[in-house]
Amino acid sequence: MAQFDLPLEALRTYSPDISEAPGFDDFWSDTLAADEPVALLTETPVDNRQRLIDTYDLTFTGFGGAPVRGWLHVPAGATGPLPTVVQYHGYSVSRGMPLASTFASAGYAHFVMDNRGQGWHAASLFDRTPDPHPAAGEFGPPGPMTSGIAAPETYYYRRLLTDALRFAQLAAGHRLADPGRVVVTGGSQGGYLTLAVAGLAPSVGLRLAGAMPDVAFMCHIRRAVGLTDDAPFSDIARFIKAAPHLEEAVWATLGHYDGVSFARRAECPALFSVALADTICPPSTVFAAHNAYPAPRDIVIYPHSGHEGGQDVQTWRQLGWLAETI
Repeated sequence: MAQFDLPLEALRTYSPDISEAPGFDDFWSDTLAADEPVALLTETPVDNRQRLIDTYDLTFTGFGGAPVRGWLHVPAGATGPLPTVVQYHGYSVSRGMPLASTFASAGYAHFVMDNRGQGWHAASLFDRTPDPHPAAGEFGPPGPMTSGIAAPETYYYRRLLTDALRFAQLAAGHRLADPGRVVVTGGSQGGYLTLAVAGLAPSVGLRLAGAMPDVAFMCHIRRAVGLTDDAPFSDIARFIKAAPHLEEAVWATLGHYDGVSFARRAECPALFSVALADTICPPSTVFAAHNAYPAPRDIVIYPHSGHEGGQDVQTWRQLGWLAETI
C-alpha cells in the first residue's frame, strides 16, 4: 500500500495546534461529576467451550447509569489478583464472541468492553449494548459518528468515553484484578478510547500502569476530516455538507473530544503503533497524539500497513512490553 501522508522525518516531530475547546477540562469534570459511580450489575460465568480460560459475562453501569455489557477472561481457576488488560473495540464492532483471549492465555485478567449502539460488523450470539440516549436517534449518516454532534452535551462519544472510563474503574476494583497493574488498550476507535481513558484517569484518581493505543482514531480530527475520504471521518464531512448551518457547532463540539487533548493529560507510560499507509486514521493524526503524550512512550511503525496495522506482530510486541512494564 502506498504512503500518502507526511514523510516519516516530518511525522516524528509533527506537533500541530489542536482546536481544543476552552472549557475542555471543566466539561469533562462536570460530565464525570454528574454521572453515577460505576457499579457491577451482573457477573455470570459463561461456557466458553475452552478448558484453559474462564469467562464471565459482565453488565456494569455506564454513562447515565445505562447498562453496558462486557467480557472478563481469566486463566482457568484464577483467584487473583492478576495484572489486568482492559480492551476497547474499534468502530462498528461489539464485544463479539467469548472466544480465545491472548491476554488471558498470557496470565492477565482481560476485560473487554462492548460499544453501545455498535456491533454491526461483529457476528455474535450474545447480547449487544443499545444506546438508549434520546440523541442517538437524531439526523445523520448511518452509525453513531455524527449522533448528537451539534452540541458537546449530546454527542455520542460523551457517552462512549464515559462508559470506557467507568469500565476501567470497574476493572481496577474487581476481585480478580491487581489495581496497581491495570493497562488499557485498543485499536482504531479502541485506541482513541485508550487515549481518552489515559487522559481522564488522573482526574478521577485512577492510576493506570500503562496504555497501548494502536492506529488511534479521533486524533487531530479537523486534519483527518480534510485529508481522508474514508469513513467514518467522511461522515462528518457528509453531515456538514447536508447541514452547512451547523458547521461551526460541529467543530465546537469536536473541540471537546480530540484524542490529542486527552493524550496531553495522560500520566502512564504508553506503547503506540501507527501504519504509514493508513487512510482511515492518517499517520499524521496518530503522531500528533504520540508527540503530545507527556509520559514515557514509544511507537511502533508499520511502513507498508493500512488500517490493519501490525495485527499479530503488534500483539506479540505488546506482550513483551507488558512483561517489562507490569
